[in-house]
Amino acid sequence: MNEQDTQFLEYTVKALVDNPGDVKIVRTVDEMGVLMTLSVNPADMGKIIGRMGNTAKAIRTLLRVVGMKNNARVNLKINEPEGGMKKEYPSQTPNMKSVDEAMADLKI
Repeated sequence: MNEQDTQFLEYTVKALVDNPGDVKIVRTVDEMGVLMTLSVNPADMGKIIGRMGNTAKAIRTLLRVVGMKNNARVNLKINEPEGGMKKEYPSQTPNMKSVDEAMADLKI
């Protein structure tokens, strides 16, 4: 079992990404089951997560099937890379005008 789930995840993820050399998988086992932690190149995150998370859900479902076949509970955690898509946007940028200023510029 140790190798089947890791090999399956590695094969699947490497087939999806543009940078297969950057795929890293860490497998840990505890009383809750098996936790597979996946790290990929930041440019490939969208391919692994998919539209509305559908690709990630499918990979997790298939991993659970592999785990059930071997009487283990398998979960997948996808590490968000440093400098990922989570961005903090300021409420107003310095060049941004208020609605009243924009209307005055239009001279309507």
